[in-house]
Amino acid sequence: MTPTVPQRARVSALMAAEQARYAVTHARSGALYAQGKSHWLYGAPSHWMRRWIGGWPIYLQEPPADQPRDYGVRFGDVDGNEYVDFCLGDTGGMCGHGHPAVVAAMARQARLGTSLMLPSGDAEWVGEELTRRFGLPYWTLTTSASDANRACIRLARMVTERPRVLVFSGAYHGSVEEAHVELRGTEVQMRNNIHHNFFPHDALSRVVEFNDIPALEAALRQGDVACVLAEPAMTNYGMIAPQPGYHDALRRLTRETGTLLIIDETHTISSGPGGYTALHGLQPDMFVIGKAIAGGIPAAAFGLSQASAERVWQVLPPVPPTVRQSAHAGFGGTLAGNALTVAVMRAVLSEVLTPDAFERMLALADRLQRGVNDSIARAGLPWHATRVGARVETLFAVDEPQNASEVRQHRDAELEALLHLYLMNRGVLITPFHNMMLCCPGTTAEDVDRHNAVFDELVAELTS
Repeated sequence: MTPTVPQRARVSALMAAEQARYAVTHARSGALYAQGKSHWLYGAPSHWMRRWIGGWPIYLQEPPADQPRDYGVRFGDVDGNEYVDFCLGDTGGMCGHGHPAVVAAMARQARLGTSLMLPSGDAEWVGEELTRRFGLPYWTLTTSASDANRACIRLARMVTERPRVLVFSGAYHGSVEEAHVELRGTEVQMRNNIHHNFFPHDALSRVVEFNDIPALEAALRQGDVACVLAEPAMTNYGMIAPQPGYHDALRRLTRETGTLLIIDETHTISSGPGGYTALHGLQPDMFVIGKAIAGGIPAAAFGLSQASAERVWQVLPPVPPTVRQSAHAGFGGTLAGNALTVAVMRAVLSEVLTPDAFERMLALADRLQRGVNDSIARAGLPWHATRVGARVETLFAVDEPQNASEVRQHRDAELEALLHLYLMNRGVLITPFHNMMLCCPGTTAEDVDRHNAVFDELVAELTS
């Protein structure tokens, strides 16, 4: 059977119609965005907010004080449109919107004090729970996964006395300069054509394709790589699963070459209560978790293995309690580990992202994936939906990609934009950067079915 391929003229015509519809049904948001250009550098508080398709972002509508919204993944905008949210703040909202335990923890701690540069009574519980879930014994809190990744890189260089960081082409690890590179053929270029910022990538970065064991070994055998910074499954350039045996090879080669392994689970925490690492028995030297861990409050954590901690202490020893510690180690911040963050983190880990919640989330994500794949199969399209735990993505290819180059071969910017805008015009939000969706404890079967029904409508329009 020959696959059905949407006609380019049909895609363009539908895109024009959806743009016109968006302009009419989101006019007030457009006006607010125009006003915002007078004050914000890129029209909104974060330049990322301009990346929503349609020309301007949706502006949220606060419900009346006497009509609070129920916990879940639904919200309204200033134009009166209602949405089901599968973006969830690109994982920052993975707890859902307005979970009672998160709201109560915020209110309780806010009355006591939000940021004191002192540990709170919740700190010991949170530390123990991080160790129980993820397996590493020693932890530090930061205000973002970017900060956590940068701290791990700094520590890795300190203990190995090596300069380079190895990353995988297509990876994203926040504002980590070493990771802003990718392969285009055999050439190393800046990811997304961002400015090089005069950072010496040639001296401090090394990049290989994911799942390429010979390339990984050749890169590490040179003996100048301090650490490998990796998602266990890539999620920021189209989702890419590790091939069988890849993680075994990655761990073996890093150990043989004296290279530290940093696993960044900012997105792959969707795999389960202990993330991909616990589910698949990975053994990182350092581990990063962010975004979702404090209910959307800016927060992250990084953990160290026993051996890694001991190496760090040799370079940066703990001081006796009677000696004033003045060294800040080159990372951290006055807001890191603040009392509000820790209180909410305890609520999230104890009452929100629980094993029971993940069981429901994984079942809903499976329902989402099956619905998308059923629509694709009925239409004969050369696409598929893939899944990492509670996270699902629609890819415009028949086969699962093994690396970023294979993803790039099948990227279709216009079709991707149409998918986003078509869904958004019908009250369904997915992550604006590519076709990624996330289920959370507040997601319902009705929410999933709403997405799948709208997706099926789009497929029908593309293939009719």
